[in-house]
Amino acid sequence: MEFPAELKYTKDHEWIRVEGNQAYIGITEFAQRELGDIVYIDIPSVGTEVGKDDVFGTVEAVKTVSDLFMPVTGTVEEINSLLESQPELVNTDPYGDGWMVKITLQNADDVNTLLSAEDYQSVIGA
Repeated sequence: MEFPAELKYTKDHEWIRVEGNQAYIGITEFAQRELGDIVYIDIPSVGTEVGKDDVFGTVEAVKTVSDLFMPVTGTVEEINSLLESQPELVNTDPYGDGWMVKITLQNADDVNTLLSAEDYQSVIGA
């Protein structure tokens, strides 16, 4: 299982890649394996403001639906349009083409409260 060191993680299995004042967010490889085959993703519209730890969407797998939690406070700038027709990208490339939203950070310090790759591995017992 992969745990890219350049990403930050949440105990709820989201990852975030910060690029300046913007960030990409998705779910971890561990999460997608636990969920199984992902068939649908429901994400808010562009322009939606979401607070840290708030639910920002859901992931529907064959057997379950799981909430997505925002790791930082921000405004949704872009939704990964590929996921509308290819939600399975989250299963096959969770850290690449399987990203879910791109946001503008409202408070860059929020990132400092997130887990490192090593800390996240400890959380999941990897």
